[in-house]
Amino acid sequence: MERRTQFNLAYLLFALLAMLALQQWWQTAQTVEVVPYSEFEKLLADHRISEVVISDQRITGKLKAAEGGKKVVVANLVQPDLADRLSKFGVKYTRAYESTFLRDILSWVLPALVFFGVWYLLVRRMASQQGGGLGGFMSIGKSRAKIYVEKKTGVTFADVAGVDEAKAELQEVVEFLKDPKKYGRLGARVPKGVLLVGPPGTGKTLLARAVAGEAGVAFFSISGSEFVEMFVGVGAARVRDLFEQARGKAPAIIFIDELDALGRARGAGGFGGHDEKEQTLNQLLVELDGFDPSTGLVLLAATNRPEILDPALLRAGRFDRQVLVDRPDKQGRIQILRVHAKKVKLAEGVDLEQIAALTPGFSGADLANLVNEAALLATRRGADDVTLRDFTEAIERIVAGLEKKNRVLNPKERRVVAHHELGHAIVAMALPGSDPVHKVSIIPRGVGALGYTIQRPTEDRFLMTREELENKMAVLLGGRAAEEVIFGHLSTGAADDLAKVTDIARSMVMRFGMVRALGNVAYEEERSPFLGGALPQGHREYSEERRARSTSQCARS
Repeated sequence: MERRTQFNLAYLLFALLAMLALQQWWQTAQTVEVVPYSEFEKLLADHRISEVVISDQRITGKLKAAEGGKKVVVANLVQPDLADRLSKFGVKYTRAYESTFLRDILSWVLPALVFFGVWYLLVRRMASQQGGGLGGFMSIGKSRAKIYVEKKTGVTFADVAGVDEAKAELQEVVEFLKDPKKYGRLGARVPKGVLLVGPPGTGKTLLARAVAGEAGVAFFSISGSEFVEMFVGVGAARVRDLFEQARGKAPAIIFIDELDALGRARGAGGFGGHDEKEQTLNQLLVELDGFDPSTGLVLLAATNRPEILDPALLRAGRFDRQVLVDRPDKQGRIQILRVHAKKVKLAEGVDLEQIAALTPGFSGADLANLVNEAALLATRRGADDVTLRDFTEAIERIVAGLEKKNRVLNPKERRVVAHHELGHAIVAMALPGSDPVHKVSIIPRGVGALGYTIQRPTEDRFLMTREELENKMAVLLGGRAAEEVIFGHLSTGAADDLAKVTDIARSMVMRFGMVRALGNVAYEEERSPFLGGALPQGHREYSEERRARSTSQCARS
């Protein structure tokens, strides 16, 4: 609706107030003086009044011409015997009936108009918004996808680093969207759906936006959780509306983030009440079967839990291609650091390769946060640029936690912590194949760490042998052993070390099959490949006797 044709309630209220003011001015156009009733009777007795008008609420008398001709008003109730008393004074008197039209408007019509105005504004808001709650009630079945037309995503492949294989896979999608006829020349078709899988923070959403930015087409972005509402059928309606909008703007890309919120396997771990989610998933499956990829419509989705997705989503013809977006290796981390380092002022001699070596296991989001933290630390100390020292402190801040400057240890505890951390360092230096020790500190950090020992790996590792795992456990237990050798007793400072050692030993026995006595058998299900988390509490496929033997082997390890 154009602005000049919009209904404005303020105009109506202004008009009504103007009418009221006009009536008041009309009634008081002549000079009027309000007098008490006693003075009014005195004027009557002196024969100074020529005419009287009586209404329900007041008496209005007009003075004779010789007295100036102005009106005097008595604002009180009219008494029943007033007519008899007026006739004694020989003046002309009449009965006046006040109009109640304006009062009726103000008491009945105006509230109705106010109610209509409020209702009209609410309806306009309902129709214009795409959100939930009262504002989106009228559009509850509409898609909430954010639409970025052409290059408004502001992201290209130049902004994505460290995932060269994933970019190569998606480059084919970009070329298809730019020239669909080229791929149909030999009868090939582009994949209907591309599923990006990987740990959190590795750049899955950034990759999808880069595809849209490179192809220069409309980009529909929505989260999987936004399809599911409390009303049955709403999610399915939103799926239909999303694909209808995308077809209208083809060629286009539909991106569904956190697909696991929508595509969880049907009937898995539920107790009923999941009809809405299943209807939404069924509608998505129908839409994936229904649209023609030759029209230039591509579906991208991202998840970090592919193991819980419905198998019907992952079959050929729906999500044809799965692209792994994993944590970057050392070269990938260097590329990512170069991208983010362009936004800050680095000091001369800062070696990004050295920083990448200190950050194994960091995702793209972790590295972006690292650069930002280093810049904040440099700003806080008033420096002109960001140095290697700032990056080192930022890594410690992220890995070990905030430095507790106010937590002062007493001399005895400080000696225990110092010997504990030196125990880690000595064992790490003594065992062959262990990562070199980078830093040892007894400054408290984080939630409960009273000290820490940082080891810097020389290269990325993807496989570990039994001997290497045993050496890692020995380094973790070195601090506890140092306390016992030096002080002859143990403290609670090794609680976290014991938890890590127990987890490694349990994995060696239950998952890796590294104990000959138990055979080449995995006794526990694999954890989520990207999220980790607690051990699954599923069905046990071993006896209590076998469980007791495995527990004893864990203790021996």
